[in-house]
Amino acid sequence: EVHSRLQPAWDHIRELGRQTLRKLPLIGIALIVVILFALIGRLVAKALGLAENKGPMRRFGMNELSANLIKRITKLAFLGFGIFTALEILDATAVASALLGVAGVAGLALGFAFRNIVENYLAGVLLSLRNPFSSGDFIEINGFKGKVVRLTSRDTVMMSLEGNHIRIPNSTIMTSPLTNFSRNPLRRFDFTVGVSTELNLVDVRNKGLETLGGLGSILDEPAPLILIEDLGDSTVNLRFFAWVDQRKSDFSKSKSEAIRLVKVAFDEAGFEMPEPIYRVRMRDADAVKEGAPTREALVAESIEESDTSVDNSIDQQLETARRIEDEPDLLSEGT
Repeated sequence: EVHSRLQPAWDHIRELGRQTLRKLPLIGIALIVVILFALIGRLVAKALGLAENKGPMRRFGMNELSANLIKRITKLAFLGFGIFTALEILDATAVASALLGVAGVAGLALGFAFRNIVENYLAGVLLSLRNPFSSGDFIEINGFKGKVVRLTSRDTVMMSLEGNHIRIPNSTIMTSPLTNFSRNPLRRFDFTVGVSTELNLVDVRNKGLETLGGLGSILDEPAPLILIEDLGDSTVNLRFFAWVDQRKSDFSKSKSEAIRLVKVAFDEAGFEMPEPIYRVRMRDADAVKEGAPTREALVAESIEESDTSVDNSIDQQLETARRIEDEPDLLSEGT
């Protein structure tokens, strides 16, 4: 009984062995075809210059991440076509169809399992191709402000103005509004000043324009602008606008200096800037020390322009972070 049950299986195994021996030449040809297509894929990738960071793809500005992705796709495409051709040579089309079905199901399963990783990787590829920002640009995403340190295949690294590192997933950047404050070197700031309703607004506006025009960091073209914004309870609110070249002057310093000089100029001209609450200070005139600086002297001293040069403190920390952290930067590749 044991012999009768095992004999068919043994006969089947022997038949498979004889068929395998008869098909050894075809199996050898199929292996040669797979190896040949794999070599062709490598040669095509090399011809495109993806391996040596040169060639047509690199000349079109494609960075390392995109180039490596195309390199892998090219190799896998040739290898897959070679395997499919080898199965056709062996007359194993059913096996080829089964492999394609298994590959499709496995691809779906892996896609769901690693969805976030795939999304961030593909978003990194698109960001490196579109270049919405460069290393060192000052940007804002989802309320986070900072300068770009690097773009990786998973996330974008930023450094806030406080020196903190911020990592934002690439998929979040692709689907969120992004403000790049550095892409256009010219940037406009604005601030509001309230003056008394009894003043001549033409004189006030002319004085403000004269003050803004005297600040070296403010551009003459586009010219500064002052608009009457609204009427408050006890003031007329004026809105000041001025443009700064961020390559030569610091934005925040220029705005701060403009506010200070406008305040000093208005004080010197006697333009009242009333407050909702008034404070009365009483002091003995005899208590004033002899030789103390007068109000006019203080105003004249404060008119001197302060430093508005570009602040490079964060840029220096960016360079240190790039040098210390051993992580590829996709923004410094390719273009």
